Amino acid sequence: MQDKVIVCKECKSEFTFTAGEQEFFAERDFSDPVRCKNCRKPRDRDNDNTRSDREMFDAVCSECYSECKVPFQPSDNRPVYCSSCFQSKKDN
Repeated sequence: MQDKVIVCKECKSEFTFTAGEQEFFAERDFSDPVRCKNCRKPRDRDNDNTRSDREMFDAVCSECYSECKVPFQPSDNRPVYCSSCFQSKKDN
């Protein structure tokens, strides 16, 4: 595997996606990065693990049918779970 040069979709600068990084991403079934590390950094979680600046969307839980807010735009073809139902599914 060879290093890849990728153009950041945010700032348009080139960055190197090393062979080692590619292997790491492949092992975890991650897709290739589209932003350089500098542009990715502001998107990372804050030190206190809160995302108060994140846009939230109204949804109805597919399990308990309660109204909830989720950090992504729900689509009709995928189930959406409130935090309680999501956690119980994650624990199983």
